[in-house]
Amino acid sequence: MTETAVGGPSLPQERRLVTAIPGPESQLRLQRKKEHVADGVGTTLPVFVVAAGGGVLVDVDGNSLIDLGSGIAVTSVGNAAPAVVRRVSEQVAAFTHTCFMVTPYDGYVDVCEALAQLTPGDHAKKSALFNSGAEAVENAVKIARVATGKDAVVVFDHAYHGRTNLTMAMTAKNMPYKHGFGPFAGEVYRAPMSYPFRDGLSGEEAAARAIDVIEKQVGATNLACVAIEPIQGEGGFIVPAPGFLPAIAAWCRANDVVYIADEIQSGFCRTGDWFASDHEGVVPDLVTTAKGIAGGLPLAGVTGRADLMDAVHAGGLGGTYGGNPIACAAALGAIEEMREHDLGARAREIGVTMAGRLADLQETYAVIGDVRGRGAMMAIELCTPGTTEPDAARAAAVASYCHAHGVVVLTCGTWGNVFRFLPPLSISDALLGEAFDVVAEAFAATA
Repeated sequence: MTETAVGGPSLPQERRLVTAIPGPESQLRLQRKKEHVADGVGTTLPVFVVAAGGGVLVDVDGNSLIDLGSGIAVTSVGNAAPAVVRRVSEQVAAFTHTCFMVTPYDGYVDVCEALAQLTPGDHAKKSALFNSGAEAVENAVKIARVATGKDAVVVFDHAYHGRTNLTMAMTAKNMPYKHGFGPFAGEVYRAPMSYPFRDGLSGEEAAARAIDVIEKQVGATNLACVAIEPIQGEGGFIVPAPGFLPAIAAWCRANDVVYIADEIQSGFCRTGDWFASDHEGVVPDLVTTAKGIAGGLPLAGVTGRADLMDAVHAGGLGGTYGGNPIACAAALGAIEEMREHDLGARAREIGVTMAGRLADLQETYAVIGDVRGRGAMMAIELCTPGTTEPDAARAAAVASYCHAHGVVVLTCGTWGNVFRFLPPLSISDALLGEAFDVVAEAFAATA
């Protein structure tokens, strides 16, 4: 019997290919995209989706694809999750916009209250809401600069923080995110990240190396903040060695430097905790959130110590659409889904399954140099066997096979040689298993 989605549309939970990928109707629509959409807006898998839910995407040709990307960690609760649909529908019927800076509404305050409860630490917290992860990061830096009276910002190798001018400066990878778009914002400095697969250092050793660079090249007296992804996203799902994050956070506290945890991709149950920082008990001064916060609608936040958040003058934070009432309703629905279905526990279950399947593949295929991640945020790094030389060509070949056979996968990493697996937390065990059967076939077919 075909499964149906739990917590989303009643779509058959199956991989079903009725045409080649992309199908003829998707190809026609791609021609229309070419005519009307800027070439700079690319697509990973050129199929036009008409429905989604549980663990599948259904395209205009009737193909049903298994989703291992979640719109880049956005639809963690699944597409069209019931609580999201219900709350959004009610809000659309009431009003769509007033601008919170003009006339406020409860939804914005409700989301801020929830963020205070869910983010790490039991200190007094406040939040401000925005539209995107890049906006959240940029505003976190603004807050840190005002609160400390200092200018410099430290980020890390392989970091990804966004596509605005400041966040491009904070992002490490040139192509496609920075190439040709400079000059970038100043006073941004880069420190070495803990990368166990490549540096072999303990967390404490890697932190000492980073702190040495920061102290020599920037100086704590000039440094407003350190911004770090507790598990790096676009940079390759790099999980720092245990002890690295606590050591960096402790150094920040001792030196009047604001510690910003960029939890945009790792937050909201994705790693098996509400936030990746929870894994080692790290309590950031500021936390940036987006992606999984609102079940697919555009919303982002900065949450942090009340004294820091209140350092900015009235009117200094905001934006026309920031904390839009519909997006806030979606966030409250997504949080309801996470709590009701204990999606943190579900992420841990998914992680066990994925880690086991990936470890089995690593034993068979020497090109898989590293298996890493936490919860439903797992990755493999492909390298020339016996070396750490990145093998982006094999990654592209495996991805192409998966796409042609009905599984949506994403690559990432500084060298483009990392597969990241981000299934919706609503995916069934059977569908997840079938997806990794296809991944295994892809490695065999491209060997």
